[in-house]
Amino acid sequence: MSYMKILIVEDDNKMRNVLKRSLADSGYLVDTADNGATALEFALTNIYDLIILDIGLPEINGIEVCRKIRANSVSSFILMLTGRNELNDKISGLDAGADDYLCKPFEYAELEARIRALCRREPSISPRVTESNGITVNRTTREVTVNNRNIELTATEYRLLEYFMQNPNRVLTNCMLEEKIWDTETSHEYDAVKVYVSRLRHKLGFEANDCPIQNIYGEGYKFTP
Repeated sequence: MSYMKILIVEDDNKMRNVLKRSLADSGYLVDTADNGATALEFALTNIYDLIILDIGLPEINGIEVCRKIRANSVSSFILMLTGRNELNDKISGLDAGADDYLCKPFEYAELEARIRALCRREPSISPRVTESNGITVNRTTREVTVNNRNIELTATEYRLLEYFMQNPNRVLTNCMLEEKIWDTETSHEYDAVKVYVSRLRHKLGFEANDCPIQNIYGEGYKFTP
């Protein structure tokens, strides 16, 4: 459970802060956004296991955010927050690609139950298993193998590998990797990315010239399938 990264999208400051604190206390990594435009930017540039998305948002409403997320083939589970009697919003949210909805007001225990239920599902957009260069990542079990050899990764190493494999042939800068792999509100030393990439390469067991995670001098790193 501690591996999960969640984006909360809620324009009510009090509710957003309560949810963030409660989920963080439960062991989740949590980012927040208070409007649809920021939510869309975060969702398209980060890896989230779950997006808790309110429908009534400024700038871009939750339905449209959900639709745009799915149009970009993002596989994060989406839990839509709706009003108690707003049936049309519930239907519209599910039609736009949400996986479930929760009516306000709700108890935190119910939210956690919905999160557990969603995480038992298989994502409907991205494949459950990603394979490249003999590396296999199972997004459901978080298991990683290299040429059928099990690899033990830390939570950060796992998110780093998953991010590389979801962005093949794309140059990822140090800043991008810091923002997307760690909590965006946490500051890390510049060399942290270098250290984690080095550890990941070592655990994957490739020879230096054969490793699919390549240095792009002066820019960052690139995963070559």
